[in-house]
Amino acid sequence: MEGNAVVSENVVSPKILIVGPAWVGDMVMAQSLFKAIKEQNKLAIIDVLAPGWTNPLLLRMPEVRKNILMPIGHGVLALGTRYALAKELRQEKYDQAIVLPNSWKSALIPWLAKIPKRTGWMREMRFGLLNDARVLNKKQLPLMVQRLVALAHKKGKEPPFITPSPELKIDQTRLQATLAKFNISSSDKTPILVLCPGAEFGASKRWPEHHYAALANEMIKKDWRIWLMGSKNDMPVATKIEEALIEKDRCFNFTGKTDLGEAIDLMSLANRVVSNDSGLMHIAASLNIPLVAVYGSTDPSFTPPLNARAKTVRLSLPCSPCFKRECPLKHHQCMENLSTGRVLDALHALTAGQQG
Repeated sequence: MEGNAVVSENVVSPKILIVGPAWVGDMVMAQSLFKAIKEQNKLAIIDVLAPGWTNPLLLRMPEVRKNILMPIGHGVLALGTRYALAKELRQEKYDQAIVLPNSWKSALIPWLAKIPKRTGWMREMRFGLLNDARVLNKKQLPLMVQRLVALAHKKGKEPPFITPSPELKIDQTRLQATLAKFNISSSDKTPILVLCPGAEFGASKRWPEHHYAALANEMIKKDWRIWLMGSKNDMPVATKIEEALIEKDRCFNFTGKTDLGEAIDLMSLANRVVSNDSGLMHIAASLNIPLVAVYGSTDPSFTPPLNARAKTVRLSLPCSPCFKRECPLKHHQCMENLSTGRVLDALHALTAGQQG
């Protein structure tokens, strides 16, 4: 499309480039921003500049026109590559860029691309790179998703904002292909509990595998199937859980076997999910699956699952949330002392009046 904005029947459709985040959960929450933009102007055109791994997420977000590959890794300057990409982006004639990461480097490409309006939160001396810089009031916007959605609104507009929830869309053709790949029958109506025992950020966010195994065994006794999901990095933890199950044939360990798109499609079939605070937790929430989210080192008052049916469980110890990758006190009590019974009670509250 040519021109700074496309006009149809006297309605302006702005072209907006979003510089996307680097974490799965953050990208899921970014859909709330995309939806807020579309709610204000349904003709807005949204492209997202992001790493290649985000494509399965963005394909399931109908608000996004296309994903533009960000070829530069986290923390790398690569000024020549940034300039070359910015030069290509000038041809798109974007009206606005919204920069979601807080780094100085993330604001470089929109500036080099000469996008006239460059919006983001003021961080890392980004004066000049951003000409629509916002000063964050953390008390007004305590949730991360609120901070994302605020960037859809004009500078100076006071909260509260309407914060639409992420809502990934499942394509049935892709889903059926995934089921065929893993030889899963769509006619089996046994309820499925998905467990997500990993966390890319670090061990401090992981509820111990012996608790997950005990929870799974209780649900197996109630005739549920157990699906374990996660990345290759989560395989050792998932294997320990699988080895501790009383009926291993009722478990399918997908950990490390799926790509992100397949994981999303498979998770859409779950009846319930129990997860650490992770990208998969946010995916489960975006699929509107009843969910128990287990928190220890992080804070559900900042990045909760955006799902009205979700329940969060935590101990609220004096030392938490610490937001560290590893427990700085070496005891990990925020997770070790969070009993299986507490999580099982939350899971039963979700299933009250239903099977299980």
